[in-house]
Formats: sequence, C-alpha cells, structure tokens
Amino acid sequence: MLYTIIKALHIIFMVSYFAGIFYLVRIFVYYKDTDEFADDKKRILREQYTFMARRLWNIITVPAGVIMAVCGLVMIFLNPGLMKMGWFHLKLTFLIGLAVYHYWCWKKVLHLKALHGNTLPTANIKLRQANEIATFILFLVVFTVILKSMVIEYWWQLIAGFFVLVFLIMMTVKLVNKNKKNK
Repeated sequence: MLYTIIKALHIIFMVSYFAGIFYLVRIFVYYKDTDEFADDKKRILREQYTFMARRLWNIITVPAGVIMAVCGLVMIFLNPGLMKMGWFHLKLTFLIGLAVYHYWCWKKVLHLKALHGNTLPTANIKLRQANEIATFILFLVVFTVILKSMVIEYWWQLIAGFFVLVFLIMMTVKLVNKNKKNK
C-alpha cells in the first residue's frame, strides 16, 4: 500500500511540476511580447512577469519537482527491480533531458531578474518552440511508463510517431506565429 501511495504522490507532483514548467516558459514568451509596447506599459508588465516567474519557480515548480523526484527515488528504493527494466532506463534517460530543460528554465528565471526590465535576447519564436520541449518530454515519459515492455518491442514505431508529433507541433507553432504577425 505504501508503494501505491508514493506512486500517487509522484503522479500528483509530476502534474504540478509540469504545470509550473509549462506556464513558466509562457511567461518568458509574454515578457518577450512586450518588446513592441510603450515604455510605461512595457516596464509595468515586465516587472509583473519577472515577479510571476520567480514566484512560480520558487513556490510551485521547484518544490513540486523536488517532491516528485523524492517520491520517484522512494519508489525505486521500495521496488529496486525497476532498475533492471529497459523501459525504466529509457524513462530515466528522458528525465535527464527534463533536468537539462529545468536547468535552462532556471537560468532564464535568473536572467529575467538580472535584466531589470530590459529585453530578452532570445527570439520570440525560439521561446515559443522551447515552450513545447516540456510537452515532448511529458509525452515520452508517459508513453514509456504506460507501454512499458512494448516500448522495447515497438521502439521504431514509437520514435517515428514521436517525430511526426514533434513536427506537427512545431509547424503549428510556426503557423500560429505567422498568422499572428499578419494581423
């Protein structure tokens, strides 16, 4: 029963963590969107977005990520057989990618604070595309966990499907931004 409770907590805090990461990068996009605004409006919004990003990071994203990771480690401790399963190694590999993305987000939060209201040097389209990285990682982890042993057997179909999904999402982002510029 303890394992099931820890697993439920792991999933709850995984959802909270991803909600924080998803919204955090949107805040970066909104901050960058202020480049075209009048100075007073730009200053007010940038101060607010910086405040929101720091609060989201410190109060929701990082604590949820820590609890998610601790619950994951407890599950490994309670069921060390996980470390012998191929699908679990794949999940851990994707989590390394998530750690890199987490680090990138943390650096952006620090960068926002250091900018003191100045513009982000990152292109808006790059921020919008970076916003999708967490979505890709979430897809990879969830499909890996749900499909488990099938991941190893049908790996090439899953990889092909994943790249089709990535392509469709990236093209949608580009199309939406193109239409937004034309308005």
